[in-house]
Amino acid sequence: MIPVRDALADLADEQREFAKLLGALGDADWQRPSAADGWTVADQVAHLADTEEVAADTLADGPRAFAKTVPRYATAEDFTAAGCRRGDGLTPQDLTAWWDRAAARTRRLLAGRAATDRVAWGFGMTAETFATARLMEHWAHGLDIRDALGLPVDETPRLRRIAVLGHSTLSYALALARVSRPQGRSLRLELTERDGTGHVVGPADATDVLRGPLLAWCRVATRRSRASPAAPTAPGATTAPGASTASTAGSELTAEGELAQLALLHARAYL
Repeated sequence: MIPVRDALADLADEQREFAKLLGALGDADWQRPSAADGWTVADQVAHLADTEEVAADTLADGPRAFAKTVPRYATAEDFTAAGCRRGDGLTPQDLTAWWDRAAARTRRLLAGRAATDRVAWGFGMTAETFATARLMEHWAHGLDIRDALGLPVDETPRLRRIAVLGHSTLSYALALARVSRPQGRSLRLELTERDGTGHVVGPADATDVLRGPLLAWCRVATRRSRASPAAPTAPGATTAPGASTASTAGSELTAEGELAQLALLHARAYL
């Protein structure tokens, strides 16, 4: 069995950074608007705590597993809203403890999985991809908080995982947007870190190329933009915090080819 070692280590690192972010917040910050329209900072944390409980139960086939829980709600938005409302009235300390317990349980359960084990999250994915998806969620929601409070956004090696996830989910994203993927087109990402380090995702002989900053692509793939935030949602929903078809992040990227242009408009690394 090949365990989910590397992806799980990166998830743990991302969650440690998220814990540091929460620990640096003042009490008043928790009720401030986040970068996601209509959500406070507390809502962001409650959403992550709630979905980490669902994530853990999905791995353990518990009562709140994804396939058992989400269909109980009329819409994905209702599921998300209910999770956020579970945090109402909790102190910052209680919210942090709730999230921490749920996240730790998810990590413990993932540690016992092989990288190729299937996880019944959404349409199903490998345990390795699931760990990356949870990493992406924490980075994106942490970004909502950082952007709202004017905090710097670090560029960590973990962004490479989000970049790959945004590339691998492109067909799903286009289908969700009801946009046909152009026949015979493939996409390569040529991304650059702030220090000039380059990263290539996708085939060398791709017909289309998307070039620009690694961080900008990760913002596009998670539909986060300071310029035009939109109402947040949950797994299976059609929009999310920071959703935008014309974002400041997108303007930093150069698209060559029809598929690359569609990726700028519709990329989406989450359900």
